[in-house]
Amino acid sequence: MDINEIRNKYLKFYKDRGHAIIPSASLVPQNDPTTLFTGSGMQPMVPYLLGKDHPEGARIADSQKAFRAEDIEEIGDNRHTTFFEMLGNWSLGDYFKKDQLSWCFKFLTEEIGLDPKNLYVTAFMGDEKNNLPRDTESVELWKKLFKEKGIDAKESEIGSEEDGYKKGIKAGERIFYYDAKKNWWSRAGKPEKMPAGEPGGPDSEVFFDFGTPHDTKFGPKCHPNCDCGRFLEVCNSVFMQYQKQDDGTFALLPKQNVDFGGGLERLVMASTKSPDIIAVCHHPVLTHLEKASGKKYGKNPEETKAFRIIADHIKAGVFLISDGVRPGNTEQGYFVRRLLRRAVRYADVLGITKSTLSEVVLPVAQMYKDSYPEINAQLENITKTIAEEENRFRKTLSRGIREFERLAKDGSISAEDAFQLVTTYGFPIELIKEEASARNIKTVDIKGFEKLNKAHRELSRAGSEQKFKGGLADTSEKTTRLHTAHHLLLKALQIVLGPEVKQRGSNITEERLRIDFLHGAKMTDEQKKEVEKIVNEKIKEALPVVRSELEKEKAEKLGAEHEFGQKYPDRVSIYSVGPKEATEQDPQYEKAYSMEFCGGPHVKNTSELGHFKILKEEAVAQGIRRIKAVLS
Repeated sequence: MDINEIRNKYLKFYKDRGHAIIPSASLVPQNDPTTLFTGSGMQPMVPYLLGKDHPEGARIADSQKAFRAEDIEEIGDNRHTTFFEMLGNWSLGDYFKKDQLSWCFKFLTEEIGLDPKNLYVTAFMGDEKNNLPRDTESVELWKKLFKEKGIDAKESEIGSEEDGYKKGIKAGERIFYYDAKKNWWSRAGKPEKMPAGEPGGPDSEVFFDFGTPHDTKFGPKCHPNCDCGRFLEVCNSVFMQYQKQDDGTFALLPKQNVDFGGGLERLVMASTKSPDIIAVCHHPVLTHLEKASGKKYGKNPEETKAFRIIADHIKAGVFLISDGVRPGNTEQGYFVRRLLRRAVRYADVLGITKSTLSEVVLPVAQMYKDSYPEINAQLENITKTIAEEENRFRKTLSRGIREFERLAKDGSISAEDAFQLVTTYGFPIELIKEEASARNIKTVDIKGFEKLNKAHRELSRAGSEQKFKGGLADTSEKTTRLHTAHHLLLKALQIVLGPEVKQRGSNITEERLRIDFLHGAKMTDEQKKEVEKIVNEKIKEALPVVRSELEKEKAEKLGAEHEFGQKYPDRVSIYSVGPKEATEQDPQYEKAYSMEFCGGPHVKNTSELGHFKILKEEAVAQGIRRIKAVLS
């Protein structure tokens, strides 16, 4: 089965069991100051797992797009990708372990045909110091499920991952107890790290056994959590059943939740019994690259790595661009630029010179034409963006080569030289190594560079955390006022600059609001003054701010603004500003000053905002402008 078949089977399976199927959230989290990307299937569901009522009910399922920037350097092997999809189902105070594990097992073995003899599972062994019991309930359920398939599943206590390499797997063992590091879930990690009030619980993972020989470089013996490649985790059921108390103890949650995540691409690997994620999940892209390069995937290790990097990076770039991210030097744009530039670098390894990487967009779009039609809808824009970045980087490469030659005159490349080439000239470290080898330069201080680069990343991360500290994750009065002003500002920009202005990102703290928007030219002083004037007029008019829930189609027909590239459920929350006579019973949307899909929070009336002032207007990427503004 391919990606689309398994995704469709999964969503139908859970729809038939009473789950509301919701669309994937954007790869760019909305109003979440803690992270740049949606990196897991449960990330958009956190508010509901913490107690907020979901508008679609207590049973939810989806396939969520995800991107993990930290995996970029891992790409090139047969298991890692930066972009992936997570199949998810959630029980919000509804069913629990029995239904969850039996449905999970049924889907894996009957819907997508995995042989139960190839499945191994893990469970939480308990934590004595925190008085958390062993998850024997899950283990007994697994034993019963395996027995129904004619398998006598024996259990084994592993403990830590390190212990697993010593103990290995004995005949008949199929269910393994691991410690809290492996089989306990909370946002804070292990139980002792959880703050008071934080929910968490045991989880149970399912692994697929490819049957490949164990590689002893990872440890003497193999076990399900071994990294040798024999076992692949395909899904995980989290049972959120505890909450940490003020005195450090754990009590059962009154409303217990299930959070299931299944890696879609990993399930394809298991379904096809192929340990190569790129071969089975990027096949149309590989076919295109083979034609463009005249080379065959899998024939040469160096070229195979290049095929994998290009396939992964272009697919990830396509999805990020379709969600409104543009190549740039900061935040999300930095990672899109890095992906595309690494892909260009490895296109050279394959000798792709007669075509451009922008041509890879089409096979990606065709792969996802039914599940993510927004890619086809933006095909021209995505292709143009990638082509422009490729051309720009090729010019950068020529400048980098000249700088490399200047720095290498003394026959060596220092850590500082390498760092300058990477950060100032966008010269990949792989290319530095290759250029040095081609010129017979023996000394390249890679270890020193890695130290400098690590320090740079940590500094950038700290700066990012400070920058985003207290965004809309906090609902203070100041932040709420600025959030409402953000709505007034977007509408004013459309009035002054034109209706083509669309939001491309935002961040709101207690100190200021920030909006990124689509516009091709620097704003004049007159335009900025006019925008300020409109916003302040609407503040003086004391317009009510009204929240309503509508069918998505009706909200769109009424002209409600929504995030570019974002998918929404069938019923949405919108906020309308004005008119004066609007009430919750009769918001009179047609007369509203502004109307947006939004979850809040907002003030009740614009008169609460104060005086609006633009601090700065600047470019952040090609065709993207940024405004920072305050209220006083």
